Amino acid sequence: MRLQIITPLSVAVDAPDVRALRAEDASGHFGILSGHAEFLSSLAISVVAWNTADGAPHYCAVRGGMISVSGGEDITIATREAVPGEDLATLEADVLARFRTALEVERTERVESTKLQLNAIRMIMRHLRPASRGVGEFS
Repeated sequence: MRLQIITPLSVAVDAPDVRALRAEDASGHFGILSGHAEFLSSLAISVVAWNTADGAPHYCAVRGGMISVSGGEDITIATREAVPGEDLATLEADVLARFRTALEVERTERVESTKLQLNAIRMIMRHLRPASRGVGEFS
């Protein structure tokens, strides 16, 4: 099988001789072997692991993304960020922690941005509403 892990700026991994792959989505870990059915899933922040034809293990930390299997032989992962490495412990401890921290920062920024937008809309609406008339006033 051929594995490609692609980020917006580069091809992080291009492995033509993959025997087996293990990844993780919202439902948990899953494996892919040669001849796998057509497949599409959203990946969690996790480490993708695969073995090549010579049996050597390889790893790549991914910041979420999409995985697709086509033709039972081509695996493509599109992700925002990918960090290949040979040391699984380092990838799991350092890189995944950094990815999770970045995700929390993005969520916080998104919430703050939404609050600012809502406040701006409220201020515009306040200025666009006609002035309320007091009880008993005549026009």
